[in-house]
Amino acid sequence: MRHEEVCEEHCGSDPGQGHQVGEQSNRNTAGIEETRKEIKSVDEKAESGISQVRERAMTADNHAAEAMTKATEAGTMAADARTRADKANSDVASLRNVVANIDDYKPAGETSVLFKFNSDKLTPDGKEALDKLAANQASMKRYVVAVEGFTDKTGSLEYNNQLSQRRANTVVNYLVTQHNIPLYLIYMVGLGPNKPADEGKGREAREKNRRVEVKIFNADQTMASTATPN
Repeated sequence: MRHEEVCEEHCGSDPGQGHQVGEQSNRNTAGIEETRKEIKSVDEKAESGISQVRERAMTADNHAAEAMTKATEAGTMAADARTRADKANSDVASLRNVVANIDDYKPAGETSVLFKFNSDKLTPDGKEALDKLAANQASMKRYVVAVEGFTDKTGSLEYNNQLSQRRANTVVNYLVTQHNIPLYLIYMVGLGPNKPADEGKGREAREKNRRVEVKIFNADQTMASTATPN
């Protein structure tokens, strides 16, 4: 049998039809593959977009958490500030009550703390004097403390004024830290070489003038009546 006859028998009446079917099949396969690539590309882009959205969402969550933390810290600081303000207002109110009737305050104790030349450090004797004065104050309820710092006349006026202030500060710090005397009840001033305890010009006079004078004024009526002889 001739080749054409065999082809006609198995492939149909048109010998080129088989080639066309094969080409069409190849085109369909290529189209399917191209579609798969496009679908894969779309999936990859979608996945990338989803990842970016997730990252932005996580970043937003982190920022929100940081903002919440900062808000909490700010709230805590504000609460602390209100507490300090309330304490300050309470202290001011107490001070106003204390000085409302200043004429009622009477001297209740005093001491003079001596300092070494050009020094603002407390000596053991100075600490002992302050301890005794504070012990007498412990039973008082309404009182104020006056602290005045002094120097001798050696050196410039400006330096002595600063030195007398440092000496007064040292005494106030000791009373506040060691004996819990409220700072708002203490009146402090540095007077330099003014108001000398001894007008002399010798060494002994200079030693007496290098001092801090501390006085307590009390307004407790019961103590005042007890201290006043019948």
